[in-house]
Amino acid sequence: MHNKPITLLLIVLTFFLSCKKESGEKVLYLAHTLPQTHPVHKGILKFQEVLAKKSGNTLKIKIFPDGQLGSEREVLELLQIGSVAITKVSAATLSNFVPEYHVLGIPYLFKNKQHQFDVLEGPVGKSILEKGSKFWLRGLCYYDAGSRSFYTSSKAIRKPEDLKGLKIRVMNNQMAINMVNAMGGSATPMAYGELYTAIQQGVVDGAENNPPSFVSSNHYEVSKYYTIDEHSAVPDVLLISTKYWEKLSEQERKWVEAAAAESSQAQKEYWRASVEASMKTAKAAGVEVIIPEKALFAEKSKSVLEDFKKDYPEMVPLINQIKAE
Repeated sequence: MHNKPITLLLIVLTFFLSCKKESGEKVLYLAHTLPQTHPVHKGILKFQEVLAKKSGNTLKIKIFPDGQLGSEREVLELLQIGSVAITKVSAATLSNFVPEYHVLGIPYLFKNKQHQFDVLEGPVGKSILEKGSKFWLRGLCYYDAGSRSFYTSSKAIRKPEDLKGLKIRVMNNQMAINMVNAMGGSATPMAYGELYTAIQQGVVDGAENNPPSFVSSNHYEVSKYYTIDEHSAVPDVLLISTKYWEKLSEQERKWVEAAAAESSQAQKEYWRASVEASMKTAKAAGVEVIIPEKALFAEKSKSVLEDFKKDYPEMVPLINQIKAE
């Protein structure tokens, strides 16, 4: 599958083992792409711990981190065919399967962190989680993946005009591309693994990401300016394959949902601590942290929202609902 080391044998084995019973126990396989030091992985460990406790060890989670079973997209496909029970992916990746998740990537959609989680944990967020069921991808909860901001190697960004002429690496995502271009930069899609060298060699002038990623990738070594404009806040999503959801009893489903909700609250604290530690590391390494006037960046990115509304008119009521919360 896309040249990843996932053999047919492994897929067949995981199909039979993902929800296997061992002396009255059910073991659900959970795969994700993050390292075990990541605050989202810590949230998943909490999910594993709480579910085992609530179910009296009759429901257990076996975790495959570090992309052992493939990329986010590949693992989503494994959920759809029933080879893996649960995964964690970015809402940006999920939007390729469930269109409603596109909305969560709109620049400056949320007023602040409190507004974001009021929406995600309320009726609107829950309705989006359920939208994936028809694609065999039922959402359980959201995890905090922080806010993305710009970092550059040789020129500080203090206002949107400073982006002019700069090549900024973005994910291969149309909304991210449109946003950087609207602000005056030159959006440059590129694989994340190539980015350190690309900044170091001047192939790109910078990128955008959250503080834990900025530091864990060592990009702070080659980018000495970090502008906290927080232009987007795309959450991560914990999902279960509907093929496995349907195998669970009503009581087991309640345990899974309760464990997911509890892990989501704990993960926010893991994330907050990780952001604090990351910013401390970056500053100690000589990175200049800039707090700009966000309203200037929000104004420049308004065209992204208007273009999105034209392309996805059916999403306008959802956007209005979020803004009204």
